[in-house]
Amino acid sequence: MSISLTFALMDAPYESSRTVTALRLIDIAARRGYDLKIFAYEGAVALAYKDQAAHANIVHKHDIEEENHPLPHKWIESLHETAVQHKGSIEWVNCDICGDERGIDNYVECTRGGTHVDFWQFVSSTDNTLVIGTTTT
Repeated sequence: MSISLTFALMDAPYESSRTVTALRLIDIAARRGYDLKIFAYEGAVALAYKDQAAHANIVHKHDIEEENHPLPHKWIESLHETAVQHKGSIEWVNCDICGDERGIDNYVECTRGGTHVDFWQFVSSTDNTLVIGTTTT
């Protein structure tokens, strides 16, 4: 029997180290062959935004290659590949309401839109849940 985990992510890309920490934890679980359920909520729906592109950094006078800007949707695609390689799975759901509020509707193919019902079903069907929330100032 495989271990199953749910992760709820809330932070947008580049906003805090919480997002990178969450993706690292998901990577570790994927490498262990776990069955993973990810619910991207609030700003985290931008992680899977397919149209984000690499860019130069004119402030530092770097071209696109020198800047080597990380793209979260590429990380998500890589996590899916890692899970499959290790005989696990990832089901990634982006909150449709959150995406609508932010004008984000073009996600990478390895994710899908959904609702809070998906999150409830994830929590109800997995061994454990980790919510990586946001903080207010």
